[in-house]
Amino acid sequence: MTSTTDSTPRPGGRSGPMRASIAAAVATSLEWYDFFIYATAAALVFNVTFFNTGNEVVSALNSFATVAVGFIARPVGGVLAGQLGDRYGRKPVLVGAVVLMAVATTLIGLVPNTQVVWLAPAALVVLRLMQGLAVGAQWGGAVLIATESAPAHRRGFYGSFAQLGVPIGVVLGNVAFLIATGIASSETFLSWGWRVPFWISLVMLPIAFVIHRFLEETPEFKAVNAKLEASKSVPRSPILQVIRKNPGVILLAAAANAPGIVFFYTMITGSVLFVTSYLGISRSAVLGFILLGCLLMLPLVPLFGRLSDTYGRTVIFGIGTIAMGLWAIPMWLLIRSSGPDNVWPFALAVIVGVIAMSMQTGTQGQLFAELFPPEVRFSGASLGYQISAIIGGFAPMVMVALINGNPDNAWRVGVALAATTVVGLICLGIIRRRYSSVDHFVTGRDEPEVGPVDTDAVVVGEQR
Repeated sequence: MTSTTDSTPRPGGRSGPMRASIAAAVATSLEWYDFFIYATAAALVFNVTFFNTGNEVVSALNSFATVAVGFIARPVGGVLAGQLGDRYGRKPVLVGAVVLMAVATTLIGLVPNTQVVWLAPAALVVLRLMQGLAVGAQWGGAVLIATESAPAHRRGFYGSFAQLGVPIGVVLGNVAFLIATGIASSETFLSWGWRVPFWISLVMLPIAFVIHRFLEETPEFKAVNAKLEASKSVPRSPILQVIRKNPGVILLAAAANAPGIVFFYTMITGSVLFVTSYLGISRSAVLGFILLGCLLMLPLVPLFGRLSDTYGRTVIFGIGTIAMGLWAIPMWLLIRSSGPDNVWPFALAVIVGVIAMSMQTGTQGQLFAELFPPEVRFSGASLGYQISAIIGGFAPMVMVALINGNPDNAWRVGVALAATTVVGLICLGIIRRRYSSVDHFVTGRDEPEVGPVDTDAVVVGEQR
């Protein structure tokens, strides 16, 4: 680790934690906007332009395959960012991720329509890989900046601001596409109108500069860095340490988190393709209801984060998992019953699904962070979260395969979603039983001080 300007943590007033939380929310909102508009374009555009094979199922699978590529790259981004973030700080990694995402997304908007059949798909894959690396890097940085800058008894609330980037990103992306589809004819939209939302990503570059200029490093990282320098120890690789010492907790966290990510991408991306392609519902109506659902998440995410400060991370997270499992099949039956003249079943399915999903979204960042000590927290939390993201990234493709061109097969998607929640609940129960640190506020214990840095033996969590 390198030295920082001020290695002594300052007692934070409200302005410090709130500034860090707002910066995290802004950064993640723009990152997720970029990441999600690709998925929306894949559902609405790429399947009929770059990947049009004349077969709806094959075209959709090819288009969503490039969406999944980004998810494959996310763990790699998390590993690289964890290595750098645990050694050099949370802030520089977050800034670098924002810049990388801005460049990649803008270039996607410049991919040409060409008669060279392989050129555009190849360019999209490369740029989607860059997006995956960026979003894999930013999540850990944003969550840790928000949680490590917050008072111990309010980390659930302040940490949830980083998670607000998910619904805000979807809202911004849907607004951009609603405007593009509203002001352009269908032919114009498919020709070049879809590119405009990607070009907007250039606004991320000045925001990255502002974060770099005005945001401080977190007090916990400063404390760990100061202790390491005082001991004159040579730190070993954080990512290798956390994998070697505690592979189990990484996998448990990933499996517990997977239901929420699968639920989210099946609903936000998969259902868009399903109802527009098979049920004939207009793009604007579908995007409008997705937008409404994500707006509903904005107050719910910090609310559930705050409740986790009182009742425990695993309690709120677990209730959300159960709710998603119970709603999965009814949700997809409602989606199937929708139509051009009857869109309200789709709206109800999305709104109730969003409420259930928000319980996980509002607590997942804090739950992951509290499973790992500061010196390997970036590496451990990022790796666990991004492994679960791979599963979620393939969810739209699995949905297409389960439906297999027949809308009456929609119930199969609900059954698959419900099955993932069962696995998630089992893994969450193991976490709750073995690692009490994620619920230390509920058990009445204070947040532990940052102790001596052990660069070799890292103990993850606080085992019962």
